[in-house]
Amino acid sequence: MPQSDRTTPTPPPSPGGRAPGTDRPAAVPPAVHRTVEAPGGRIHLVEQGTGPLVLMVHGFPESWYSWRHQLPALAAAGYRAVALDVRGYGRSSKPREVAAYRMLAHVADNVAVVHALGEETAVIAGHDWGSPIAANSALLRPDVFTAVALLSVPYAPRGGIRPTEAFAQLGGDEEFYITYFQKPGRAEAEIEPDVRSWLAGFYAGLSGDAGPSSDPAGAGLFSVPPGGKLSDRFPAGPPRSLSWLTEADLDFYAGEFERTGLTGGLNRYRNVDRDWEDLAAWDGAPLTQPALFIGGEHDAPAQWMADAIKAFPRTLPGLSASHLLDGCGHWVQQERPEEVNGLLLDWLRSLPAASVRTTS
Repeated sequence: MPQSDRTTPTPPPSPGGRAPGTDRPAAVPPAVHRTVEAPGGRIHLVEQGTGPLVLMVHGFPESWYSWRHQLPALAAAGYRAVALDVRGYGRSSKPREVAAYRMLAHVADNVAVVHALGEETAVIAGHDWGSPIAANSALLRPDVFTAVALLSVPYAPRGGIRPTEAFAQLGGDEEFYITYFQKPGRAEAEIEPDVRSWLAGFYAGLSGDAGPSSDPAGAGLFSVPPGGKLSDRFPAGPPRSLSWLTEADLDFYAGEFERTGLTGGLNRYRNVDRDWEDLAAWDGAPLTQPALFIGGEHDAPAQWMADAIKAFPRTLPGLSASHLLDGCGHWVQQERPEEVNGLLLDWLRSLPAASVRTTS
């Protein structure tokens, strides 16, 4: 059974959360922190509101907190909004084995969360690594995940090339960041001596505040020079103030990673070949549930994966809409909370009743 351990003061609902049939913000109950049992141990989550379940999955290097603007907005609109800490992050369990972070394990965690919350089905949304985790959860368990929203990283079915071989080709004369992340301890040695400064540079470098990449291929910060570090490509000069990230927000993220380290998050990258092997039976498989894609105009994955977006009519036949937000970077739901909340809520309201049923 889920264990409620504390509540969080509720901020005003983000625009997009309205009382049904009115133009005024709906009253929002406080967010509740819980831990639930999952195959990898425990999963920490934050829950707000009642109604059909919407499960939100974060990416790297983030936490449940990256959905802080969506929780109250969805709750105010009549949904049970739940944002989790992916295994290896925050207050969720952190298995030691690298293989414990394979895609199948994350899918199993998501299914366990839905059932631990007393539900049979959920709409699932994911950002960054959370996007393929959400997509594969829907692909492998369509009986549980009835609709899927993908932020930043478009859906791309498993293909014929081993991922580490493809990433080695992407790097060219330099080293693609996922290749750089493969060796345990290597990226940790760069990041963990000064987590807060590293996060500030990483968030800034991928933000829409940084403007369009000067690299026409969209590699930019994601390419490591020979003998260098990823941070060599961070914006020059002192950390810049970001319009969407306060000092308190940065303190929260830094505090989480100073406590847990980065290995759990980085281990997701270290399983790309295992995922490719595990998902062989789904090679080229389309994702057929109702779907939504939201990316940023200046977000590198939208540039690298332009062909995946063009293939949506085949790979996402249930796609309702695909949006690229003008001037937005990688952190779409944090950079543009009002727009993202509006798009999510419009899409959720358009779903067939069977896609948003609740058993609570």
